[in-house]
Amino acid sequence: MSGQAWIQDPKTANTMRFHLDPKSWSAHPMYFVDSGRPLPGAPPLLKTRSHMRRNEARELWLKLKAQGWKQVAPKWGAGVDV
Repeated sequence: MSGQAWIQDPKTANTMRFHLDPKSWSAHPMYFVDSGRPLPGAPPLLKTRSHMRRNEARELWLKLKAQGWKQVAPKWGAGVDV
């Protein structure tokens, strides 16, 4: 996992954004995991932000994929029409 990646539960539209913490050391990269839900015609509903080691973020990603979540294009932030 590098840079950022997005994953979404197709049943609920709950979405997670995994993105590298630019202040973390390259030898021990840390990731932010933002959780929320995109809302049509409105800003997204952001629920939580977690800070975790790369291996923990990867384990969470793989667990969500195994539960049926799908990788998706960015759902909020710069350059995304809401």
